[in-house]
Amino acid sequence: MPIGLVWLGWTLVLAVVQLFLTASACRQQDGLQWASSNRDGDPPHYTGMAARLKRAQANLAETLPIFIGAVLLSWVSGRYSPLTGWGAGIYFLARTLYVPAYAFGWGPVRSLIWGISMAGLVLVLISLL
Repeated sequence: MPIGLVWLGWTLVLAVVQLFLTASACRQQDGLQWASSNRDGDPPHYTGMAARLKRAQANLAETLPIFIGAVLLSWVSGRYSPLTGWGAGIYFLARTLYVPAYAFGWGPVRSLIWGISMAGLVLVLISLL
């Protein structure tokens, strides 16, 4: 199996882990009663780590479909190359570092890590050309 597809699989695992981390942090603020309700009305206002984890999760959701599509398209179209694997690995590793960077409020470092993840995504997209 090409390494880019392996990185894609691990990125999906990361997405699930982020989902659970975010839910756990939010439950500490809103409690199980809100989580198990029909959630009518305004949602709770999250602060601190819960809010940062929600933003990190939303940020992953913005680029993940592009990443999935690019990696899969490179494989299906026969355009897969080492550049695809490198880009996918960079994307995954940066996205993994992005979670604690955002959760713990490492502002400038977080932005740098985001830029590195985008560079990985761009490498995957270039491999399609």
